[in-house]
Amino acid sequence: MTEHDKSSNVVWHHATVTRVRREQMNKHSGAVFWFTGLSGAGKSTLAHDVEEKLHRLDYRTFVLDGDNVRHGLCADLSFTDEDRKENIRRIGQMARLYVEAGIIVLTAFISPFKSDRDNVRKICGSDFHEIYCKCSLAVCESRDVKGLYQRARAGEISDFTGISSPYEEPDAPELEVDTESHLEECSERVFKYIAAAVAL
Repeated sequence: MTEHDKSSNVVWHHATVTRVRREQMNKHSGAVFWFTGLSGAGKSTLAHDVEEKLHRLDYRTFVLDGDNVRHGLCADLSFTDEDRKENIRRIGQMARLYVEAGIIVLTAFISPFKSDRDNVRKICGSDFHEIYCKCSLAVCESRDVKGLYQRARAGEISDFTGISSPYEEPDAPELEVDTESHLEECSERVFKYIAAAVAL
């Protein structure tokens, strides 16, 4: 059975409650803000801090976090290149559905491969905003409270980004923040960027 055969009898159902109507009710548009960077670069910290700022101002938000998603939707996936690709594909499709609901989606995933991030950009179109959390490997390792980098260097964890698996930096992200220090300043920059991007 081909991919076409799997989906040939599926027809998209058009709802009467449209994305435009949801966004009008929310008083802002939906969009995906994709935080990418090494483990320990501050992606989750930044995403949740920005969400708190947005939530306090009545923005409709949701954070999709790498670890949390792997507890459920992607619990069947490992960290091989193939499974990483499928992990990001699933997240991209889910993020797109959230955007149709008029939600501001903040995602915190290492998403190490450019091709996978580019694929999510194709899925989400102009609603996709790539935010590169730039941080040196040394600083990321110094923040490693779980000891994952140490275990990866000892050969106990295979396919670990930055050690035994590559991280491909974004070529032209919509926003780049230096997360080595002053995370609060980074949070404010991201908040202002998102507020401007989702304004109706």
